[in-house]
Amino acid sequence: MDEVWFWPLLLGVLGLVFGSFIATVALRWPQGRSALQGRSECDSCGKTLGADELVPVASFLLQRGKCRSCGARIPRGHLIVELIALGIGLAAGFAAPGIEGAAGAVFGWLLLALAALDFVALWLPNILNAALAVAGIATGLLGVWPPLDERLIGGLGGFAALWTVAAIYRGLRGRDGLGGGDPKLFGAIGLWLGWRPLPAVLLVACVIGLTMVLVLRLRGRRMLAADRLPLGVMLAAAAWGLWLGGKVVPPPTIPVIVEVGPETMT
Repeated sequence: MDEVWFWPLLLGVLGLVFGSFIATVALRWPQGRSALQGRSECDSCGKTLGADELVPVASFLLQRGKCRSCGARIPRGHLIVELIALGIGLAAGFAAPGIEGAAGAVFGWLLLALAALDFVALWLPNILNAALAVAGIATGLLGVWPPLDERLIGGLGGFAALWTVAAIYRGLRGRDGLGGGDPKLFGAIGLWLGWRPLPAVLLVACVIGLTMVLVLRLRGRRMLAADRLPLGVMLAAAAWGLWLGGKVVPPPTIPVIVEVGPETMT
């Protein structure tokens, strides 16, 4: 099979599998339930699901989003996460066929898991942030761009930047303005992208946040002091979007002017 199609298909299929698992984790982990214990079951009636009920996307559509046994609705978030994971795999495979695209897909899937948990429970687990960080270092050791030194600077700089912002806010306002996992996530992103794109990641994340606030206001919802926007979701979307953009749009080339002196002429 042509490499142009092999990698998108492979990563797309893996995306469906990982997406189904990520959706289950996002649903059960905040409730103190493990997605790894026992067989998959309906969250409403507890019926053990058969193999034909566990096919990502297809099972949801064929069952019209309902459990066959009790008729309870399957959360739409499950389908959304599976489709996003599929899109991550396809896009990474087309943008960078080979090991670099596989690494980018892993980057996207880990970010998706963190974003899903932050969206559902405003929670960025240390173990997932650590996994993202370790995977970033490992990818650098394999020789995938950017170089390892830029990744390490990005990891330290990203964590220090948001940790400092959080500390200043806490000192001025007397309460937390950022969750404890946000600086760790930003540092882990730096270990993937290097230090150079981090300002752009933060800028794009802020734009996404402002857009979310605007949409809420247009829908008639007023933001309250207790409301918190999931910064992890915005950072994850911005980081993977910039990774993908860097693969799709090549960096500009700088023309090199060579002066030819009389001694070089024949």
